Amino acid sequence: MIQLFRVAKIFPPNYPALTDINIQINNGEFVFLSGPSGAGKTTLLKLLFREEEASEGQILVNGRNITRLNGRGIAQMRREIGLVFQEFRLLSTLSALENVALAAEVVGLTKRESMRKAFHLLRELGLKERHDAKPASLSGGEQQRVAIARALVNEPILVLADEPTGNLDSEMADETMRLFLRMRERGTTVLIATHDSGLLRRFSHRVITLQRGRLISDSKLRVDKDLTEAP
Repeated sequence: MIQLFRVAKIFPPNYPALTDINIQINNGEFVFLSGPSGAGKTTLLKLLFREEEASEGQILVNGRNITRLNGRGIAQMRREIGLVFQEFRLLSTLSALENVALAAEVVGLTKRESMRKAFHLLRELGLKERHDAKPASLSGGEQQRVAIARALVNEPILVLADEPTGNLDSEMADETMRLFLRMRERGTTVLIATHDSGLLRRFSHRVITLQRGRLISDSKLRVDKDLTEAP
């Protein structure tokens, strides 16, 4: 699903945000991207979504080399990805329900079906009573959950989430993670950037760790290595 080969990102004038990143994530994997603030987690997600372009290296998403895509190709790729960034990017004039449903209408669903799917997701995320509220009247945690519902409404093949539980209490954070896990059970690949060590402990999955723009550990590779060295 995701392959990065010697990927680097250098911001002007000469700041190396990522250096020599090599990662492979298979279809249907659930992976945490960990590391402290400034480690390069958000930059890596933005490269996968082509919000930023790699300075060096190649990136393949679902078999396509996204470093070579034109505008139309990027738009097509993004329709297959559910995105949850730290900035909620909700439309202020629309209700929570309309914000989520709009994402489904854009890809061709009828308004009725879009509203049905949107309401179902908002109910799962504890927002049944807030579906008519505009973003300005929602708390930060509620806005985060609306953004998550919007990312999941089209049942994407890949979900990229940047600190999706950062504004949630532990109970709602765990419920949100379980929703991501249900998506994974349907075959969706999930990559979640977080620096929440408690979350990593409660949900034991593959963890890729960045530090100062470099990949310093990958729990899957470590486990694989241990297995090959076992007597």
